[in-house]
Amino acid sequence: MTTIRPRWEWRTFGQRFGPAEAAFATLTPGAVQESDELYLLSAAGDNVKVRDDLMDIKVLQEVGADGLQRWTPVMKAAFPLAKDEAARVIEALRLPAVPLGREAYTLDQFLDEVVAPGRTIRVVRVHKRRVRYTVDGCMAEVSDVTADGRSTRTVAIEAEDRTAVVAAVRGMGLGGYANVDYPRGLAALLDDSPARYAVIDVGTNSVKFHLGERLADGSWRTLVDRAEVTRLGEGLEASGTISEEARQRTTDAIEGMVVEARSHDALAIAAVGTAGLRAASNADAIIDAVAAQTGIRIEVIPGEEESRLAYLAVEHGLGIGGGSLVVFDTGGGSSQFTFGRSGHIDERFSLEVGAVRYTEQFGLDRGVSDERLREALDAIAADLAVLDGRPRPDALVGMGGAITNLTAVMLGLSHYDPDLVQGSVLSLAEVDSQVERYRSLDTDGRRSIVGLQPKRAEVILAGACIVRTVMEKLGQDTLTVSDRGLRHGLLVERFSA
Repeated sequence: MTTIRPRWEWRTFGQRFGPAEAAFATLTPGAVQESDELYLLSAAGDNVKVRDDLMDIKVLQEVGADGLQRWTPVMKAAFPLAKDEAARVIEALRLPAVPLGREAYTLDQFLDEVVAPGRTIRVVRVHKRRVRYTVDGCMAEVSDVTADGRSTRTVAIEAEDRTAVVAAVRGMGLGGYANVDYPRGLAALLDDSPARYAVIDVGTNSVKFHLGERLADGSWRTLVDRAEVTRLGEGLEASGTISEEARQRTTDAIEGMVVEARSHDALAIAAVGTAGLRAASNADAIIDAVAAQTGIRIEVIPGEEESRLAYLAVEHGLGIGGGSLVVFDTGGGSSQFTFGRSGHIDERFSLEVGAVRYTEQFGLDRGVSDERLREALDAIAADLAVLDGRPRPDALVGMGGAITNLTAVMLGLSHYDPDLVQGSVLSLAEVDSQVERYRSLDTDGRRSIVGLQPKRAEVILAGACIVRTVMEKLGQDTLTVSDRGLRHGLLVERFSA
C-alpha cells in the first residue's frame, strides 16, 4: 500500500516572475508534462479535479504562519464512481448533502446529475504544460496554463520539509510573491480579476509605497501611493552605519505597507533599497532584520539602475515629446541622472548628493544665515560639477520628495494630490522663493507651511538647494514635475504582462 505523504506547497500565478525568471533559466529542466484536466471549483472547496480519468482530491490540512499550505491527497478514484466516493466529492466541494440515486456514476452522470443542478460549482477545462525542476531538494515546476480559453503561468515549489520550501522560495527570488493555490488562482483568472502588485522603495529619508492594478489593456490603475518619512539615514554620514532606532522606524513602516498590500490581495511585493543601504556598512544586518519582521527581503539596487527605472517612469507617465531630455531624482542620500533623446537613454549615473547629508553637514534643519546658505550651495555645486558644461537639454523632468513637496507648497495643497502634482511646472524663481522662505524659518515654523509634509521640514531646505543647483547648471528656468518615480518604473518593468 502506498504511503500518503502530505507536502507543504507554495504556488503563485502571473505572467512574469521578476528575478525568478533568470534563476530558473540557470537550472536544468526535467520532465515536461502536458495534461488536460477538469477542475470543479466551489467558493470554499478543496482541490477537486479529474485528471487521467481519475477523480483526484487534495484536502487543505494546514496553513503555516509563513503562508505555506499543507495538502493531503485523499482520493484518486476511477470512473464510474461508487456512491460513497461520489459523497466524498460532494463533501470536498463543501456542498450540502444531496440524494444519490445511483450506485455508481460516470463522469457525465456526476456532472449532469450532481454538480449541475445546484449551479454553485464551476466546471473548468484546463490544459497544463508543466516543466519540472529540482530546487534545493524541493520539487518545482513552471507551468503554462489555459483555463476555458484564458491563459496564465504558475510557479510551484513543494516538499515534505516546510523550511526547505521557504528557503527555496526565497532563494529563487520569489519571497515577495503571494501563495495562491490552484482553486483561487483559476477563479481569479476566470473572473478577469485585475492583477495587483506592490512596490516598496526604501530610501534614505523616506519609504515609498505603491499598489497598482494591471488592467486588461495593459495600463495601470493606482490603488495606493504614499510615503512615510522614517529617516533611515539619520546619522549615517557621521557613523557609516544605520542606527537601531532608524532601522526600527523603517521596518515598522515597511511592515504596515506589506499588511496593506496583502489586504488588497497583491500577488507580489517588490522591495528595493537605494543610497542609504548602499552606503551603510551594516546594510546586510538591516536587511536581515527587516526580512525577519516583515517577510520581505529588500533588494539593494545600484544608482544607475535607480536612474534607469526613474526614466522609465517618466516615459510611461508623462507625454514628453522628442528632443533631448534629462530626468533627475533627488532623494535623501543620492541623486540620479538620466540623459536621453526620443526614448533612447544615452547616459545615466548616480551621485552622492542627497538632502540628509547636507542637512547634517550645514545644519540646514533650522534657520541659517546667508553665509551659511552660500556655503551649502557651493558644496552642492562642487559635488554636481559633472553637470558643468553640458548642452542645455530640451526638457528637464524632476522627481523625488523634495520636488513634489516644493510643488505641493507652490500649489497650496493642504492634502497631497498626486494628479495635480504630476506634470506641474516648477520655475527657478519659485524654487528660489521657497529657499529663502525655509532659510528664515526653524523646523517648527516650516511645519506650518501648507503643502509641506511635516516630516520633511528638516530636509526641505537642502532638497530645494539641490533642485536649484541642478536647474542652474543645466540652464533651465523651469522643470516638469513627475510624481511617478522609481517605484512606478519598477512596477511597470517587473509586472507588466
